[in-house]
Amino acid sequence: MNATTDPILAALEAGPVCLIRPDEQRLPFVFASPHSGRIYPESFVTASPLSALALRRSEDAYVDQLFAGVAGFGCPLLAAQFPRAYVDVNRAAGELDTEMFAGALNLAVDPTGPRVHAGLGVIPRVVRDGVEIYRDKLQPEDAEWRLMRLYRPYHAALATLVEETLARFGCAVVIDCHSMPSIPAVAEMVFGDCHGTSVSSALMRHVERAFAGQGFATARNAPYAGGFTTHLYARREAGIHALQIELNRALYLDEVQVAKTASFAAIKGRLTSALRQVLSFDIAQLRPRRLAAE
Repeated sequence: MNATTDPILAALEAGPVCLIRPDEQRLPFVFASPHSGRIYPESFVTASPLSALALRRSEDAYVDQLFAGVAGFGCPLLAAQFPRAYVDVNRAAGELDTEMFAGALNLAVDPTGPRVHAGLGVIPRVVRDGVEIYRDKLQPEDAEWRLMRLYRPYHAALATLVEETLARFGCAVVIDCHSMPSIPAVAEMVFGDCHGTSVSSALMRHVERAFAGQGFATARNAPYAGGFTTHLYARREAGIHALQIELNRALYLDEVQVAKTASFAAIKGRLTSALRQVLSFDIAQLRPRRLAAE
């Protein structure tokens, strides 16, 4: 991997994430958009038989823009700049398919799980529709570069935000922001709390009421119960909660052209209003009992 021969790679290396900070963080909520990155390295696009548009259909397109209003409420928003088809930060670093590479990896590799088997590891092998991304096998240094220069900086930034928030407020809530393909019979909003383990039940109910109040049809944990990020960051005993939000793309996106529809602004407005209500939650309920009693 040589960033000097691909100016877009060089730009990503210099700025792998976009962090929108409020003038002052007033609430213990940290928002993250891991899959809305839309800066595609030239070397990545040319290595694929797929069109640039086909690669983009794996994006959680414009989710960072949909959630951008949280900065006005006093909450930071972190967004990956690179696409999930290139490296997926909502996976463990060891979720690697060694068969994708032309040589041995100088990286820790986890036992092959269902996501890697399906081609959806930290370096994805397929796009959303199950079509192969690459013509040829990758060089091992490709994986090393992506994990070192993009994946690790994203999680370092998110971990720093969480720890700063915890130190300031005595609790922290990670809201992991996603969009989902418009699967028939799936709700407009799906909230994943790892089946009741990653966020307080009181906050979960409050979130559901807030979005229902804006007319969104909601579901919990089906078909998305929370991914790597919610599992990684949630430590409720320490006052750190994590919730995954999935928004149905049919509400705001032409999924074929990966373009905003005429309803984008209205959906963003409803979403922002719901989030305003979410952020009114009594944060004393989120702190560990030890701190809440002090």
